[in-house]
Amino acid sequence: MSADPAKSEARAGSAAAGGRRGFEATSTWIFDLDNTLYPAECNLFAQVDQRMGEFIAQYLGVPFAYARHLQKSYYRQYGTTLSGLMQVHKLDPTAFLDYVHDIDLSVVPDHPRLAAAIARLPGRRLIFTNGSRRHAERVAAKLGVLHHFEDICDIAACEYVPKPQPDAFDRMVRRHGVAPRSAAMFEDMPHNLEAPHELGMTTVLVHSSYYDHPIQLRIRQWSEPPGHVHHMTEDLAAFLERTVPPAP
Repeated sequence: MSADPAKSEARAGSAAAGGRRGFEATSTWIFDLDNTLYPAECNLFAQVDQRMGEFIAQYLGVPFAYARHLQKSYYRQYGTTLSGLMQVHKLDPTAFLDYVHDIDLSVVPDHPRLAAAIARLPGRRLIFTNGSRRHAERVAAKLGVLHHFEDICDIAACEYVPKPQPDAFDRMVRRHGVAPRSAAMFEDMPHNLEAPHELGMTTVLVHSSYYDHPIQLRIRQWSEPPGHVHHMTEDLAAFLERTVPPAP
């Protein structure tokens, strides 16, 4: 997923100095969707971000610039823009999710190497996203990996409690019968790995030199990852290949 394959290969499999864990006991593999399963270079969030502002402007009848201000304020205050809209404006989330995820997926590449790496993972495979099931299905199908997953736990399945709230992970674990100490969680945002770490999961941060989100910029300044991040990689397919090598 990095623009520099050699750099990606070198970083794939790197682990936090204080929290090394292997995957020998892992039987459930849980993946975030956005900027985790697909490369951040696709920049799908730019489309979603724009459509969130449009929806808020139309829904509240306010100028687009003010809608953008609310969008970012709610994200900071409530964890997701949707949570803020639901709590402050009693928004029905269905229309919002349908609108913001109605995006062009032509930039998402078919990824047979990732599909093959996921197919080799022993045990169960789940997608866990703050987005909608339909969005996850569309993106995973475009990547060519959807059929390798047992199920999708979306924001509706968690009754609109979003990551990184611990309750979101508790709901996912209960809903899918996940044993946390035999599970691994893959995410692009380090704060979304705090709760699964506390539950006992092995955590993997999938980050990118392309993605210019403030959190991603801070990641590049780390001298070493925090204790709740056990592994880091810029190339998910290469990391999974190293984790579960092909059969001889």
